Amino acid sequence: MTSDLTAVSALNSPDAWPVAARLLVRWLDEEVRADALLDTVQLSGGARARCQNLFYGAIRHYGRIEGVVATLVRLRPRTRVMAVLLLAGYELIEGGGEGHAAKVGHHAVTQTRALASESEARLVNAVVRKLAEALARQTVPASIAPATTLAEFYSMPEWLVERWLAQFGAEGTRKFLEWSLKPAPVHARWRLATPPGEADAVWLETTPWADYFTVKSGHWPEVARALAEGKVYLADPGTRLAIEALAPKAGERIIDACAAPGGKSLAIADRIGEGLLVALDIPGARHERLAENLKRVPDGVSAKRVEGDLRRASSLMGMVPGSFDAVLVDAPCSNSGVMRHRVDVKWRLQPADFGKHAKQQTEMLASAARWVKSGGRLVYSTCSIDDAENAGVVDAFLAGPEGGDFEKTSAVVTLPWEAGHDGAGVCVLRRR
Repeated sequence: MTSDLTAVSALNSPDAWPVAARLLVRWLDEEVRADALLDTVQLSGGARARCQNLFYGAIRHYGRIEGVVATLVRLRPRTRVMAVLLLAGYELIEGGGEGHAAKVGHHAVTQTRALASESEARLVNAVVRKLAEALARQTVPASIAPATTLAEFYSMPEWLVERWLAQFGAEGTRKFLEWSLKPAPVHARWRLATPPGEADAVWLETTPWADYFTVKSGHWPEVARALAEGKVYLADPGTRLAIEALAPKAGERIIDACAAPGGKSLAIADRIGEGLLVALDIPGARHERLAENLKRVPDGVSAKRVEGDLRRASSLMGMVPGSFDAVLVDAPCSNSGVMRHRVDVKWRLQPADFGKHAKQQTEMLASAARWVKSGGRLVYSTCSIDDAENAGVVDAFLAGPEGGDFEKTSAVVTLPWEAGHDGAGVCVLRRR
C-alpha cells in the first residue's frame, strides 16, 4: 500500500498517466507486445518509471479489473475509455490510504475529458465509484479455491491456472500467482574484477547472488553512466544459472546458439576472458543489440556475430561440427518463468503453444548437439518452469538419434517464488 503523499504525487506525475493510457489503447487494439510499446516512450526519470508502473500494472491486473467492469456497464466502452478504467482500477488496487478512491475517480474523469469526451467522462465518474466499491469487497480466495476463482482474482487465464495446479499443486500455484503480480526490481550484473566502491553503493544494493545487485530507484543517471563505462549489464539473477551450468573456461571455443540480444554472450565472454565465442541467432531486429553488446567483450575474446539458423548451418567461422568445447541453447520458450518482466505473455499464450515450443526446442537441441566435441558440454536452458519445455524436451532429445552419445549430468528448474528471482530450467548434457 502506498501512502497518501505517494498517491497524490503519482496522480499528478507529469505526462506519465496519459502516456500510459495511450500505450494501453495500442496494446488493446493492436496486440503489440507491452515491452515493445514501452520502448517507444520518450519520457525519462520518474515520469518514465511511473508510466511503466501504470502501464504494466494495468496489464498485470487486466483480468480482474475487466471482469468487474463488465458487470458495471451494459456495453463495453470504446478502447480509450477502457484504458482509463484499467488504469483507474490498477490505482485502486495499488491503494493509497483514506480518500484515495475519490482522488483516483476525479483524476480519471479529468483524463477522460482530454482523451475522449464529456459524456464518456460522466460514464467514467459513475463506473469508477462502483469499481472502487466492488474491488474493496473482493477478498483473497480461500486456501483451496477452484481455478475459476483464482483466475479471476489473480488475473490469469483459467486454463493456465489449471495447468499450474496440475504441476505445482494448490500452494505452489497460489505463490506463483501472487509472484506474477509483483513489479520486478531492476538488477545489474557487475562486470569488473574489482567490486563496487563506496560511490556505487549509493545506487547498488547487495543480493544473495554473487556479482548481482538490485538497482535502487531514482538513480538512472548513475546506471546510464555505469552501462556506458562497461561496469554493469542489466539482467535478472536468474540468467546466471545457464552461465554457471555452462562453466565456460579460458581459451575455449563456445557457441551461444540463441544469442540475441546478447546478455548471455557477454556473460560468457566475461567468464572466459580469452577464447572464441560464436554468437548465433536467426536474422532479426535484435541483432542490432547483439552487435552492440559484443563490442563490450574483453579484448582477449574473439566474438563473432553470425546471422543464421543452427539447424541449417554446415560450418561456423570455418569450423566444422564436433569442434566446439561447449554449446549453449537458451531456447525461445513460453516465458512462463519471467511473467514479472513479460507482463502480457499470459494473455498471449495459447494452450497449444507449449507443445509447439517443445517441438522446436527439441529440434534446436538436436541440431546443436552435432557441434559439440567429444567430452564437450551441451547446455539447454529456458526461462520456462513448465515440464513440457524442460524435462520433456531433454527426455525427447536423449531418446532420439542425436542424443545417443550424450548423458545428462545435471538438471534443475528454479521456481521464482522459491528462488527470489526469475524462473528458469537448465540441463547440462555431456558428449561421451
